[in-house]
Amino acid sequence: MAVAADRGHHFSKQVQERIVLVAGYGVEADAHAGPFVRHRYLARRRPRLPNLRQVHLIPSELFVNLGKAGFSIAAGDLGENITTAGLDLERMPLGTLIELGPTAIVELTGLRTPCVLIDRFQAGLKRQVLSSGETGPPYKSGVLGVVRSGGPVAAGDVVRVRLTSSSLRALPAL
Repeated sequence: MAVAADRGHHFSKQVQERIVLVAGYGVEADAHAGPFVRHRYLARRRPRLPNLRQVHLIPSELFVNLGKAGFSIAAGDLGENITTAGLDLERMPLGTLIELGPTAIVELTGLRTPCVLIDRFQAGLKRQVLSSGETGPPYKSGVLGVVRSGGPVAAGDVVRVRLTSSSLRALPAL
């Protein structure tokens, strides 16, 4: 549905015509790209941890649900790089491969954990993305992954989901 990137560590990202994924690195020209953790909190404490948050994907259906609850959210607003449609991302198992466009592949590494910044963006939003049910994912704010194969990705590209033999566990929160 949309792609976004931002060179700075801002909560929201700017929607782009296309982004380029780089294997083992992330989204070209994005603040969260790199082989080692770029999340500001984690980078200060353990800067040599591998970066499992190279790409943030979020389902556009979340925006519809949040809209019904009175929130106005658009692509890029929640800091995602890729906005999808028709994929229940938060229910996909760890290790699932998401093929994007002609050559890019992202391996899912965990759920995106909503932080205090989400409420600074719009008050009450964090409570809205926390799951109240006993089953299913604890958060509804997208998933994170690492780039296994690079290439350009644009809105309207075909997305394919591939389960691997390692895709047997639920996604952990990151």
